[in-house]
Amino acid sequence: MKRAVILGGAGALALTIGGTAFAQEAEPTVAELARGIDTVWVLVAAFLVFFMQAGFALLEAGFTRSKNAINIMMKNVIDFIIGTIGFWAIGYGLMFGEGTPFFGLNSFFVNGSEGDVGTIPVMAFWMFQLVFAATAATIVSGAMAERTKFSSYLAYSVILTTLIYPIFGHWVWGGGWLSELGFTDFAGSTVVHSVGGWAALIGAWMLGPRIGRYGPNGESTPIPGHSAALGTLGVFILWLGWFGFNPGSQIAAVGSSADAIALIAANTNIAAAAGGVSAMIVHWLVRGKPDLGSTLNGVLGGLVAITAPCAFVSPLAALIIGLVAGPLIVFSTIWLEKLKIDDPVGAVPAHLVNGVWGTLAVGLFAVEGGLFAGGGGALLLAQLIGVVACAVWTAGTSFIMFAGIRAVTGLRVSREEEESGLDSYEHGASAYPDIVPMPDMARSRVR
Repeated sequence: MKRAVILGGAGALALTIGGTAFAQEAEPTVAELARGIDTVWVLVAAFLVFFMQAGFALLEAGFTRSKNAINIMMKNVIDFIIGTIGFWAIGYGLMFGEGTPFFGLNSFFVNGSEGDVGTIPVMAFWMFQLVFAATAATIVSGAMAERTKFSSYLAYSVILTTLIYPIFGHWVWGGGWLSELGFTDFAGSTVVHSVGGWAALIGAWMLGPRIGRYGPNGESTPIPGHSAALGTLGVFILWLGWFGFNPGSQIAAVGSSADAIALIAANTNIAAAAGGVSAMIVHWLVRGKPDLGSTLNGVLGGLVAITAPCAFVSPLAALIIGLVAGPLIVFSTIWLEKLKIDDPVGAVPAHLVNGVWGTLAVGLFAVEGGLFAGGGGALLLAQLIGVVACAVWTAGTSFIMFAGIRAVTGLRVSREEEESGLDSYEHGASAYPDIVPMPDMARSRVR
């Protein structure tokens, strides 16, 4: 009995000592805690940006006709599917791999062995950058909506996410020649939105307008979308996602990063609100009525414009940037109409025009180095060079890409298919089978 008590006491003591030792070994250091918090924050931000795919899908579906809703949804889904595989295998290495000032030469098929990026694991950083690449690709689907072959769109999505976007991204965020020049784009007004916007402009121009968009004398004939509710919900989702897009680009949350995240989030929201109200007012003055579509695109324009300077400007500057973004939406839409370029959802005014404006705004309003802060014109000049470089690279490669696709498979569906709707001919289905006719459905399924 005495021996059992001694053994029991010894066992209890061993468990106590062992438990204490285990607790001491498991207790994380301050650096480990910071790494964990930063990683969780960046992943949560990535998940918010991922949810923006839903916002784009609803916005584009709502702003287009019901007979093309499935086609719009398919393109938004496939963008992320293709983007995930292509950016993992090739795009990330071209964008963030070590190599030349123009593209990376390693880190292909990223697997986590590449080490940390800052304070976070490389796979968390890859996930965050992936959702940005998919966003750039999705911008184009709205501008080319209702008349593009689905097979041709697949080819475009592969090329943009694996080559065009990552190579330009390397110039800015991968240590390339533009970053060495001093070009600054905190979260992607140019890297993401202007790249997507230039590709959208070239694609819409090469496709030509939808049937009935312009009259015989060139007059503009609006083609209303089928659901203002879906479009509005899509913009609210995008607005929410932008709180991952911009604050997440801090790539940290601990210490002084908390102050930075708070400022970025506030600037993002202020610019969005200012863009929405100024677009509404200007459209009201120009067209005679306050318009929902212009107001929604004004919000997006403000969000795009503040994406580059959000970490470098004051809230007052964010307000001014947004107030300029709204009228740019209205007047660039009118400009596109005069050029007979058909952009069903307003992707070019929101993403390209305001991507350029937001990038230049860094050189004007940045607290450190901005022209209006007494920093001279060096930063503004660097920003201008970056804007021009993006235009030359993305517009040039997009033209080559779309011309090649057109030569091989064709870009545009037939007149019969466009008039009947892409849902029935391209996908053999209808989003609203009880109200949308499906001509030749049997034949479309066999084809």
